[in-house]
Amino acid sequence: MGELLRRRSPVQIAFEISILFKGLDGVLEIVGGVLVFLIRPETIGRLIIVLTQHELSEDRHDIIASHLVRVAHQFSAGSQGFAGVYLLSHGAIKVFLVEALFRGRRWAYPTAIVFFMLFITYQMYRYSLQPSIGMIVFSVLDVIVIVLTWLEYGRLERARAARRVPR
Repeated sequence: MGELLRRRSPVQIAFEISILFKGLDGVLEIVGGVLVFLIRPETIGRLIIVLTQHELSEDRHDIIASHLVRVAHQFSAGSQGFAGVYLLSHGAIKVFLVEALFRGRRWAYPTAIVFFMLFITYQMYRYSLQPSIGMIVFSVLDVIVIVLTWLEYGRLERARAARRVPR
């Protein structure tokens, strides 16, 4: 194991770790999307209120808990459908791309970069509607994953080109 890690550059290791977390995030989004479809909007709203009740009893002005309660009151069947479809599709795309990246599929690198850029674009759109530090954090992490994916793709392409050149 130690020798295997020594043969990999820090960028490769960081790429693999970032992609692993992207895949786990995708799985959680799929699970969340399924749960959103299985649970009635009223139940989701009550659950959010119950989960934030303790925090709000300690600090009435807690930003995150207050925001979640507002979302719970506005949660409807329409927003439930959107949330479910969004989570399922977003998660499925991530899992699909991560699996292809781990298998070293050449087409997956530029495809993943494009999709991760689209995710950032949507996150910034959401941020423009309702600013939140979470959207900024997720977008910065996505930029890091894009850079690592680009670097890994470049390394793989250089290695492939070197194998083709006769010596």
